[in-house]
Formats: sequence, structure tokens, C-alpha cells
Amino acid sequence: MIGPVALNLSIEVVPFAIRAERLEVLLTRRPTGWRLPGGPLEGVENLDAAARRHLTDQTGFGGAYLEQLYTFGRPEAAGGLAVTVAYYALVSCGALAVDPAADGRARMEWSSLAALPDLLQDHAGIAALAHRRLASKLAYSTIALQLMPERFTLTELQAVNETILGEILDKRNFRKRILALDCIEATGETARRGGHRPAQLYRAKRPGQVDFIK
Repeated sequence: MIGPVALNLSIEVVPFAIRAERLEVLLTRRPTGWRLPGGPLEGVENLDAAARRHLTDQTGFGGAYLEQLYTFGRPEAAGGLAVTVAYYALVSCGALAVDPAADGRARMEWSSLAALPDLLQDHAGIAALAHRRLASKLAYSTIALQLMPERFTLTELQAVNETILGEILDKRNFRKRILALDCIEATGETARRGGHRPAQLYRAKRPGQVDFIK
């Protein structure tokens, strides 16, 4: 008869943001090296609450959109089982003006997803899976809006989609599709970006909410 297996349960979060036209991940520095934000549960803590707590305490971006990704398990040398519940978070452009390191949190660094440093355990694999999940959801949800500032142009929204997908989208088809989803609305304002003529500004109709396309 097999006895009970000791579980070592932890939470890991992949915080994404668009910075300098790249999809980047926020990493934290520990004595053992670079890793994703996260850590163990406290008592009978809810999984989502634990993920939000670690994200807030370690990065300062507690208000970011958060979604459970996957559960990983691997045997430990001592005979137990290490279980990791992974999440990913989307930090909007508007939130990036805040410096989470200013209040003495652990050292952090944004890193391009394409050039991550050596990470602990399977954290690089978790980040890669989170990227694939995010890219796939662009096709059937409004999740890209969670990375946008409060007001944005259609060109900026298309650029975010292209950065995540790693491919160029047809401008006319993209705009037609986005406007048909009824997920954004014109603000009545315009903004000039670089040397281009002023462009219409939009905002999400339901900020913080991800709608699924039927």
C-alpha cells in the first residue's frame, strides 16, 4: 500500500508588459539567481489570493490582470512532490510609470522574453507557456486591452498584438475586426504620435474585463 505523498506547493507568476516595442517579463533577483515572482502559500490561503499577494509584495503591480495558467508537478529528491501553480499577469503601459523598486523591494529587472537570463528550475518553460497562452487568446478574446494604457490609438493596439504574435497584421482587417467586437469606444480626443497626423484615441468599454469572442 502506498502512503501519502508530501506536497511542496508553490505559486509562480509571469508578469508581462510591452516595453520598447518588446514583450518583456519582470524577474526578481534572489540569492540563488533570477526567478519569476512567487513563493509558497500561507496556511489555507486561496490560490488566486496567494498569486496576487506575491505579485503585489514582490513587484508592486498587484492591480495587474491575473490569470491561472497551468499546474506543474515534479518528484523531489527526498521523495515528495513539488507542485507549482503558475499564473501570468498583464501590466498595462499606464502602470509602468510606477517604480516598484522605490520602496525597497527585492532587486527586479525587466527582460525580453526572447533573451531571458538563466532562471531557476523550469521558470523559463513557464514563461514560454504563458506566452503561447497569451498569443492564442488574442484570436478569441479581448485580452490585449489589458496591456494598453487608458487611452490609445488603433495603431498602438495593433502594434501590441503584433508584438505578442511576432508577425505583421493587415491594418484594414485588424481595424474592422476590433471595431466589430464593440469592446472599445472613441474618446472624442486625438493625439499626434511622432510626425504623423493626429489619430483618434480610444478606450476600453469594460476596463479590467476580458471578453470572449463567440
